[in-house]
Amino acid sequence: MTTISVIIPTLNEERSLSGTLACLSESTFTEILIVDGGSTDGTLRLAQEFCARTSNARVITAPQGRARQMNEGAKSSQSETLLFLHADTQLPARAERIIERALAKPTVVGGRFNVRFDSPSIWGRVISSLMNHRSRLTGIATGDQALFARRQVFELLGGFSEIPLMEDIEFSTRLQQAGRTVALRDSVVTSFGRWGTQGPLRTILLMWSLRFLYWAGVSPHRLARVYRLVR
Repeated sequence: MTTISVIIPTLNEERSLSGTLACLSESTFTEILIVDGGSTDGTLRLAQEFCARTSNARVITAPQGRARQMNEGAKSSQSETLLFLHADTQLPARAERIIERALAKPTVVGGRFNVRFDSPSIWGRVISSLMNHRSRLTGIATGDQALFARRQVFELLGGFSEIPLMEDIEFSTRLQQAGRTVALRDSVVTSFGRWGTQGPLRTILLMWSLRFLYWAGVSPHRLARVYRLVR
């Protein structure tokens, strides 16, 4: 049986963290690490309350930045497999068994889940279908899809590049170059909030534009400035 650490980077996630942690309360993951980047809302309180009643969970702090926080969580973890979970994303039941089966073949270095949104809207279904289809075709995954990797491979690759945007795409690109990755059919459920607030069509165009510019060689630091301006 493989050991699995769940690493959750947080920054002011009070609204969504409770649901994510509730889905983990009955899990059998080896450890759950909540890596906070300096939250100023009730995130730390929620995390600490969860850790107080969950023996295999703990809170650590790290400099702000999702990539930095996930790397710090990986360094502090003890398991053979690392699962990186967004604070607004809920795992399916028995996710640990699903991952264990996916990694049964030694040639598999990691993978990701399908994603669906917590919104019943047509836009939610369309966007999630496009995300899953694109990911299956390209092998590239986003953080919303709950990326996981063998620890040995993660360390060999040097972890996440500490860039302000696209760290998930950049890492999953390198991960698939290191070996076989799996695109699981099982789905995580993630928040539709960002898409709903800005408008689905506007957000789709923004995301596609940012990714096109990234693939064209524009620095993630420049893209992050654009992203902050248009949000």
